[in-house]
Amino acid sequence: MNELPDFTAVSQQAAALDLASTPAELHGGLCGWLAAGGVDRNDWLAAVLADPALGAPEAGSALDRLRAVTAAQLEDRDFAFELLLSPASASVLERTGALFDWCRGFLGGFGLASGTRPSLSEEGQEALEDMARLAASNSEEFEAGDEDEDALAEIEEFVRVAVLLLHGDCVMAVRHRKSLN
Repeated sequence: MNELPDFTAVSQQAAALDLASTPAELHGGLCGWLAAGGVDRNDWLAAVLADPALGAPEAGSALDRLRAVTAAQLEDRDFAFELLLSPASASVLERTGALFDWCRGFLGGFGLASGTRPSLSEEGQEALEDMARLAASNSEEFEAGDEDEDALAEIEEFVRVAVLLLHGDCVMAVRHRKSLN
């Protein structure tokens, strides 16, 4: 159960619920919420999308598994955290757009859970600023070349590590301080 659900399954369930967010944006929002210290809860869609009318995804569904696996991955000491993005078979433009959607979702979820002034390390603050720059980016700047494939892989890895750093600042450091007191 440590593997994220299939992108298509998440997309189909989001469409069935009439959610306006892409699967990448949903996962980014969930990750931002959890990384900033938001509570792992079954009705996460209501919290992450700031819509109290949304109910909890059905137990065992793709969206429920997305929450459970993501929360477990963020807590994994082996750094097994993954991003839910368009499949590798998609074009570089589509995958880049999904990454930027993911970053936009992350910032929204992070802001909802952390408030206006999260306590971040200098590295965490820089990572959050870099994520904001990515969220403001446009996939049309990329072309389908080997250099762009390599650049996209590097950006994905940066985002993955940035999320773990921010989760460390907002969740793990807080737990550590509480255990010392």
